[in-house]
Amino acid sequence: MVEIPEDVLEERFLASTGPGGQNVNKVATACQLRADVFRLGLAPDVYKRLKELAGSRLTASGELVITARRFRTQEANRQDARERLAELIAKAHHRPAKRRPTRPSKAAKARRVDAKKGRSAVKAGRGKVRLD
Repeated sequence: MVEIPEDVLEERFLASTGPGGQNVNKVATACQLRADVFRLGLAPDVYKRLKELAGSRLTASGELVITARRFRTQEANRQDARERLAELIAKAHHRPAKRRPTRPSKAAKARRVDAKKGRSAVKAGRGKVRLD
């Protein structure tokens, strides 16, 4: 996992939704975590991948917003949000393998042409029968 400095993060707790009875209505357990992406000091290619991965979770001002409301307690949701943020940043650091185009071998090309000729011969034999 990636270590994220505390001064980059801003937490806010809000009322959660979904099941939970009166606990949901009374207690602000959902955690909204905001991370200033520009202050993380990411490399340009990592930032580009993070922007792509984050999608609508990245604001125009460069804040990455993660809302965690899976659990019933503030602490569990806070931990979940931080883990998800670290996971997203770690995934952005992973450089995808460069694709190397391959070419079919001469033998493979010959097999393909032979197969096409065979199919052509079969289809040519299906024409109308003429009695001359």
